Amino acid sequence: MSALLNSIFGFIMEATRPTFPSITLTQHLIEEQKKHNNTTADLRLLIEVTSRACKLISYHVRKGALGEACGSANSENIQGEIQKKLDILSNNILLEANAWGGSLSAMASEEMEGIYLIPDCFPRGNYLLLFDPLDGSSNIDVNVSIGTIFSVLRCLDDHTPTEQSFLQRGSYQVAAGYTIYGPQTSLVLTTGYGVHCFTLDQEIGSWILTHRDMRIPCDTCEYAINASNQRHWHAPVQRYINELVDGIDSIRKKDFNMRWIASMVSDVHRILHRGGIFIYPADNRTPNKHGKLRLMYEANPMAFIIEQAGGAATNGKKRILDIHPKSLHERVAVFLGSKNEVDRVTRYHLED
Repeated sequence: MSALLNSIFGFIMEATRPTFPSITLTQHLIEEQKKHNNTTADLRLLIEVTSRACKLISYHVRKGALGEACGSANSENIQGEIQKKLDILSNNILLEANAWGGSLSAMASEEMEGIYLIPDCFPRGNYLLLFDPLDGSSNIDVNVSIGTIFSVLRCLDDHTPTEQSFLQRGSYQVAAGYTIYGPQTSLVLTTGYGVHCFTLDQEIGSWILTHRDMRIPCDTCEYAINASNQRHWHAPVQRYINELVDGIDSIRKKDFNMRWIASMVSDVHRILHRGGIFIYPADNRTPNKHGKLRLMYEANPMAFIIEQAGGAATNGKKRILDIHPKSLHERVAVFLGSKNEVDRVTRYHLED
């Protein structure tokens, strides 16, 4: 019986074995350096260390309630949002993993008010790291996909970096990526030459390249927006969404499907694979704010990824990567995904 079971197990493993060459993240980064001369040894180390930190976060996400990491931490972050235990744990994992490697000068996190300088006891490098340690954390306790978003900038300050050192346009990013913790754990990365997706092989602990040069179709029949806020939207968003809802009976002459996961990482990951538009607009509830999502930790890295995959990303009127940030926790409206749809809703804002 055991021989039969072993035979069946061996057949299943062979049938499900990937047919693509197993290219690891490290191998890919070395290839990128050879082709484009864009990935220094320090940048490669930074990406590898960050990806290892994401493996540890993935472990704690998988453990869930068994690891006593679910539930509220009974505290608020600088954004005034209730923190989950995993928010704090993920933030600490990223800080500790990246503090000693010598690639970084400082870090900034959505969960912290100010920047985190690399301690004097460790060497300092020439890069800055920004991250949202756990995007979509409202989904933690209901076992829906969540993720980590990160962005890398060069440190242009010869002296000790300050908050001002981080306030660079998104077009200055040298790398950006996110990890999605779902049925598989995947890492999506760009260093300025296309977008590539790696899947974590849990058995060997390696990131394996599974999707090379991801491209977003210019046209789409899917959109992602929190429709419960419709009564608060500005006129251009009302106009655009009404066209999509009316479908084949509207001027668009085709039907659209709405998909909304309430995790930017999850919605963007779907768009990267099959197209769509993600919308998180400013609205009339907070007229003094330009949006909800954070420019530095969410909008900039995602916009970089989306553009590298052939899509577009604006705040409704302006390319996100051209916005000059005024503060570390600046908020912005976000319209990103399939280029033709982003261009249309942006045009509606400019006409308004």
